[in-house]
Amino acid sequence: MFRKKKQIVTMKDRFKEVIAENQTLNFKSGFLREQTIPLNTKLIISLIGARRSGKTYLLYQLINQLLDSGVERKNILFINFEDERLRAETDELDFILQAFNELYPDLEWENTHLFFDEIQNVTGWEKFIRRVYDTKTRNIYITGSNAKLLSSEIATALRGRSLSYTVFPLSFREYLNALNVEKATKTQQQRSKLIHYAGEFMYNGGFAETISFEKPTRIKLLQEYFNVMMFRDVVERYNVRAIDVLRFFIKKIFASVTVPFSINKTFRDLKSMGYKISNNYLYEFYDHCNAVFLTQSIDKFDYSEIKQSKSEKKTYVIDTGLLSAIEFSVSKNNGKLFENMVFLELLKQGNKLFYFKSKYECDFILEKEGTYYPIQVTYQLADSDTKKRELRGLVEACRFLKVSEGTIITFDKEETIQLDEIKVNVVAFYKYF
Repeated sequence: MFRKKKQIVTMKDRFKEVIAENQTLNFKSGFLREQTIPLNTKLIISLIGARRSGKTYLLYQLINQLLDSGVERKNILFINFEDERLRAETDELDFILQAFNELYPDLEWENTHLFFDEIQNVTGWEKFIRRVYDTKTRNIYITGSNAKLLSSEIATALRGRSLSYTVFPLSFREYLNALNVEKATKTQQQRSKLIHYAGEFMYNGGFAETISFEKPTRIKLLQEYFNVMMFRDVVERYNVRAIDVLRFFIKKIFASVTVPFSINKTFRDLKSMGYKISNNYLYEFYDHCNAVFLTQSIDKFDYSEIKQSKSEKKTYVIDTGLLSAIEFSVSKNNGKLFENMVFLELLKQGNKLFYFKSKYECDFILEKEGTYYPIQVTYQLADSDTKKRELRGLVEACRFLKVSEGTIITFDKEETIQLDEIKVNVVAFYKYF
């Protein structure tokens, strides 16, 4: 009796299957992101950012633009390397080209557009991308959840052929667009509506997938996001063994948003708890969290770049919904959530940010083309002590930077204050953003 021969599925077969499936995908997304990514630059476009921040949907948006402009579907290749069928090794990436060519034998490579989602999952992907760019097509778009896509090593590997864009969770404007909320501010009713959604945005955050869920489900989903970021993006990628220490360290960062974060103090805390770990590991953990966009940090302002780099950093979480879902002490603290939210909105606008600290503190120094803009953030400016504290920090920063105007962003209050030579614009969050 003859046994049926077992069919062997090669990696090329898998790529061919996935490519064929993706040719039938509906690339329409629910709403458009406001971030503009250029097409037809003849450079490798890389999109980086946190998991679930919308990089894939931006790729979909670009694919739709190509289709609308008349590019044939067969000239667009999309592969998501999060697909569990595609555990490819470096030397297997060429099967993508072979599979695509076998599906479309009359392909003119120079007219193709290649989209590779989460490509950092394949070790050595840079050499493959560079070879494709040099020999096949210059229309290449890649995404990744690791800031190392921007590192000097990658820049060297791609030899100046790339443009990188950071993708964040939804901005407040995009959040309103997703909910079809009108952005007019002429009447009190319109303003009150925007203030309501600003409060909702502060607690819910900007991960698009979570918008439609009720609070218990949303929190559970955000906690799942956190676990994936910690285990897959940090523990697995950087081979972290001290998982308990890492979790404690990340929780410390979350609890410390809005104030300079001391790694040495956290090291002493761990030591007093009986953990034996070098503080060098904590510095590595800190870098890892920023690299995978779980957190983002800013330096203390100084005209000396060396002093800036050596300063204690202020660290913020990549999304206020994620922050409030993980750290209970912050979930009830409007001041911390609000400052984290303002930081993220400023960051999403592409601003370079610092914090200022001398005798007093100013939350942010925004730098644009060599000009500095001091910005103070406070949830409420109602009582006299809060007003005095926020104004003195802002005024000190204005005088240090030799500028005559500063801004205080509040949750809902507005006014103009003149303090000697310094004009202070108090602006509500919904209006500023």
